[in-house]
Amino acid sequence: MTLRRRLTLLGVTVAVAPLVLVGCTADSERGTGHHAKKAAPPELTVTPGDQARDVPVSAEVGTRVAGGRVTAVRIVDDKGKEIKAEPREDGSGWVPSSPLQPKRTYTAEVTATGDSGKTTTRKTTFTTMPKSSKPAITSTLYFAGNQTYGTAMPVTVAFDPPVPKEARADVQRRLFVKTDPPQPGVWSWVGDGSQVYYRAPDFWKPGTTISVRAGLEGLPIGKDLVGDADRKATSKIGKQVSLEIDNATKQMSVLRDGKLLRKIPVSLGKPSTPTSSGKMVIMEKHQQTTFDTTGSADPYVVDVEDAQRLTWGGEFIHGAPWSEGEQGNTNTSHGCTNVSAAAADWLMGVTQVGDLVTVKGTEVPLTEGNGWTAWNVSWAEYVKGSALPVPPGLGPAPAHQGHPGAVAGGSPAPQPSVTGG
Repeated sequence: MTLRRRLTLLGVTVAVAPLVLVGCTADSERGTGHHAKKAAPPELTVTPGDQARDVPVSAEVGTRVAGGRVTAVRIVDDKGKEIKAEPREDGSGWVPSSPLQPKRTYTAEVTATGDSGKTTTRKTTFTTMPKSSKPAITSTLYFAGNQTYGTAMPVTVAFDPPVPKEARADVQRRLFVKTDPPQPGVWSWVGDGSQVYYRAPDFWKPGTTISVRAGLEGLPIGKDLVGDADRKATSKIGKQVSLEIDNATKQMSVLRDGKLLRKIPVSLGKPSTPTSSGKMVIMEKHQQTTFDTTGSADPYVVDVEDAQRLTWGGEFIHGAPWSEGEQGNTNTSHGCTNVSAAAADWLMGVTQVGDLVTVKGTEVPLTEGNGWTAWNVSWAEYVKGSALPVPPGLGPAPAHQGHPGAVAGGSPAPQPSVTGG
């Protein structure tokens, strides 16, 4: 969900003009009663409740207002230090910018102002719980700071063990994305709960700044787990670049801003180890790496250059000088997209982590969650994976969106061991 600008934590004074009484006594009495009703102060409820104990360090200051809006929030710890907080978009709460500390006491003072200018202030004091002894779920944010990503880059958070379905809404409420210029999107869970993606209905606009926070530290996740850490990152989106690979022609088309830069002959996976067909995203780039499939049905160890990962299962685009004679006519790989050494080197200077790669015409479809598969389904299907209501009216633009991509940069390395072929 999108974070709005931090609310200034100061009171707001509203000047109220004096009432002018006219007419007979009966009318004045009716008018006074009418204005008195309008001038009633707003009703305000604040959570956690006053004197609450064992509050998680992921706690927020929740607010519910009838007849007005929150105009001031001030949170301090037991030493008088002010705690910075940011409002939720729907106004339902204020989220501390950093996790609270265990076994500390905090006081929140909230003021709401009605249309008439009358105010209501509520104060609550609560104490956080000791550091949890429950095992922490391991979360990984695949969105690093100070990078330039492709226009198809989904914000991805992975979980080990996977998040159970009943806990996903609570986790999703602690995942925040802010874009400039604004491009609202939706979080969507992979079926087994091992990954959750965030993307907009359309590809990111080049030049967009994306700020992410996975505020999971101390968050209760189900009955037996807690969140492990609070992570933040801000990066930008670069130019549009995309790769289109057609098994029928054994050719890769490289496009920037929708214009063809080059066609490259390829050799894809042989029938016993076919390449996946679908919409993938470049996940990481290696100038040099080693593919090691020791322990598999077809074990091998080979050093490769200029390798770009597309799936967790080990499908890469990479230089393969040993198959240059087959590139453009015959599939010989273990599932990877083989290109010449010169073409692979050239691609490394053009592509970016977060570029879209579309493969079509092979024997098997891309499996959900095998890589960052957020674009491999329609928007209508994608939003079904959200554990929270989807904003009404949010959907793809009717106009054609250009080919996605960007130039130069990197990302955190995926965790599974490198394979390929």
